[in-house]
Order: sequence, then structure tokens, then C-alpha cells
Amino acid sequence: MSQSIRTALAGISGVHVTPYDADGQIDRALMARVVDRIAVAGIHNIVSAGNTGEFYALTPDEVRLVHDTAIEANAGRSKLTAAVGRSLKEALELGRRAKAQGADAIMAHQPLDPFAAPQSQAAYFMAIADQVDLPLVAYVRSDAMSLTDLLGIANHPNVAGVKFATTNLMMLSEAVRSSSATTALWVCGLAEGWAAPFYAVGARGFTSGLVNVDPARSLAIHAALEAGYLDRVRDLVSTIARFETMRTKFGNGANVTVVKEALQQIGFPVGPVRLPGLPELSGADREILADVLRSWGLLAARAAAE
Repeated sequence: MSQSIRTALAGISGVHVTPYDADGQIDRALMARVVDRIAVAGIHNIVSAGNTGEFYALTPDEVRLVHDTAIEANAGRSKLTAAVGRSLKEALELGRRAKAQGADAIMAHQPLDPFAAPQSQAAYFMAIADQVDLPLVAYVRSDAMSLTDLLGIANHPNVAGVKFATTNLMMLSEAVRSSSATTALWVCGLAEGWAAPFYAVGARGFTSGLVNVDPARSLAIHAALEAGYLDRVRDLVSTIARFETMRTKFGNGANVTVVKEALQQIGFPVGPVRLPGLPELSGADREILADVLRSWGLLAARAAAE
């Protein structure tokens, strides 16, 4: 496996949004602008059709379109990870196609079947790693899997990283302590706000939806983490606290909505979030978000007359 994939995963994995036009169809031109902006900023790994990209609200054909658009727009500047998932058959087909289209890696979403057995979820990841000839990032969103299951995934020779997206830091700490030099990288899957405690137990890199809106701010947090400047990290994370707290509203139902609304406010008309996500923010929340964006210097200060 190429060391360059692990290096990119130790950076920022930026998950781009999926823009829609007025008819609710994917806006390829606008998506290309969003991806280009993330690549120009120097984000290490661009994730296409991740959760911030509304993977579960897309049809299989739309997922393919999202992958193709992002790969073309990135043009090899950042590493490009194509997200796959749902049925094993679909994940394998999407993964093989992503390789043919030029993706550098794939990320498998954890199966959301309500009757999934934890050990079988681990087997799902390993089946994809066995059958798709691209480095795999396993997106683990549940701490129901045992340490043995987690390590089985992480020690698979084709698994480059485990995107650990639960707050069970004791489990993560045990997993890191049980790892070797050949074990996959443990990546913070809970974005900038959780990156410092994840780093403290041995994870590296983090995922981000913030990169759609303010990639420089995300890069500054990563640079401070890598340098060990924890006071700087805390100061920077405090500047995104309102933004990230808004995303957790309604059981995380506003997660993508806040990102898309922020993009709308800075000039990227990416459209609403599809159901079952929250389609749009309330007027009051839009005002709070506008205040955040002004504090970041992304919106002009409100005129005194207002």
C-alpha cells in the first residue's frame, strides 16, 4: 500500500457537500467549484459522497456522478477518497468503479442495517478490503464492535485507516495500544472539535465538513495539533464552537444543513439538504450563523444602519 495514502489520512480528510440545482438535481458545475476550492487550499484528502455529501440521500447513479465530478475537479491535486456503502454488492461495484475512474482510495460507510451484528459489520469491511484493489478507510460509527473485531479490520493489509467516529476514547486507546507499525492509521472521525483528545490517545488526522466553508481555519487547527501547540488548538477550536454546536442540533440532523447554509451565505448556492436531513435552518439560526461567518471574516461586517 502506498505510504502517501497514510500520509494524507494523517492530515485532513475534507468531505465535500453535494450541491443541488433548482430542480433538485446534482449541480456538477457548482460541485466542481466546491471541490476545486478545497483542493486549492491544500486539504490533504478529499472525501467524495461522505456523510457531509448526503451519501444516504443519493441514488447509486448519483453517487457515481458525485465520484466522477469530484475526481475530475480535483485533477490529482489532493488524494481523493470515494465513499461506498449500503449493500455489500453495491459497495464492491462502487469501489471497483471508483478505482477505474481514478480514485486513490475508498471509504466504506458502516452498514446502518438495524439488525446488523457487530462482528458481521467488521466482516463487511474486510470483505470490501479483500475484493476491491484500492486502500480502504473503514468508517466505524458504533462502539458495539469488540476490540478484536476492530483490530481485525485495522490489521487487514488493504486497510489504510480506521475513521473512528465514536466518543469511546477508552476503546480507541486500547486499540492504539494493541496496534503495530503495520496497523492502519486511527483517524479522528469527529472533526476538529474532537481532534485534540483523539490525538492524545494516539489517533492522527481528522475529518472535516468545515473545509467546505473555511479550509484555512481547519488547516490551522491541524498544523497546531501536529506541532503540539495545544493552547493554540484550544483557541482555534473555540472559534468554531458555535458552528459545530449548531450542527449537532436535532440529533445531528442539522449537521449538513449548517455547512450548506454557510456556503449559501458566502456565495455558493448549493441548495437545501434532502430529507431525512433538516432541509434548511430557521431564520434565527441563519442569523447566528451569519454572525459566526462575520467573526471569521467571511462576510462583510453588518452596516451600522442595520
